[in-house]
Amino acid sequence: MVDLSSIQEHAEVIGADGVHVGTVDHMDGDRIKLTKKDSGEGSHAGHHHYISQGLIAAVENDGTVRLSANADVAVTFEEEA
Repeated sequence: MVDLSSIQEHAEVIGADGVHVGTVDHMDGDRIKLTKKDSGEGSHAGHHHYISQGLIAAVENDGTVRLSANADVAVTFEEEA
């Protein structure tokens, strides 16, 4: 299990495939709150999305948060407020 306190604001969040998923706004309980600029398009634009603790595989030495799923799959698990 990943130590959630090691996740820093403005860290990049990437999928298991190395593709950018978002940027950490801050931790909200056991979820990563992503910045609004990574919120997507259409009805998803302009509000925060969240990544649950269960998708977090590791925090790399440079602070990058790596997820256990590829980016295209991980975004389907993003939660809204």
